[in-house]
Amino acid sequence: MTAAEQELTRNREIREKSELTDAAQIVYLTPENAEFKETTGQMLAATVGGEVHPVVFLHCSFPHTNKRLYISIRTIENKEIGIIKSLDDFPNEIVRLLEKHIQLRYFAPEITKVSTIKEEYGYSYWDTQTTAGACRFTVQSGGSNVKMVSSQALLITDVDGNRFIIPHIDQLSDKEYRMVEMCM
Repeated sequence: MTAAEQELTRNREIREKSELTDAAQIVYLTPENAEFKETTGQMLAATVGGEVHPVVFLHCSFPHTNKRLYISIRTIENKEIGIIKSLDDFPNEIVRLLEKHIQLRYFAPEITKVSTIKEEYGYSYWDTQTTAGACRFTVQSGGSNVKMVSSQALLITDVDGNRFIIPHIDQLSDKEYRMVEMCM
């Protein structure tokens, strides 16, 4: 290997290590370094370290078990700005604002009754009662569109990306369970 090739290899290794180091750096957001407010258009905006982000989105690390810990704050381009370790670190009015936006992002009505599920051509057509009222939706078969997210909770994602949850699958009637089981 020539000296020039060795230098190129060394520079590439340094660049790769630098990129990995940058990716591994996590910015934890606190009331001291981050501010949150709702825009006139009902979007969430953040100022972190003096940098204004006009629209941000909240991504929970544990959306099905704990929506209060390790919340990633991301730009519209999905670039992570930082992580909130716990909502409890923030004042009550900010907690209410962040919880509102978490609820909007992770809105998942609970299915209280499964009336029918019909399967045709790789899709299942659900007719249900939910905590948000009567709902009909379509789920693409296969993949992970109907999956257990805990020992009892079943998460269903329809073709439009809407999520529904059956919190206690063991509380379904035998008929409902058989219909749902065919889609799992």
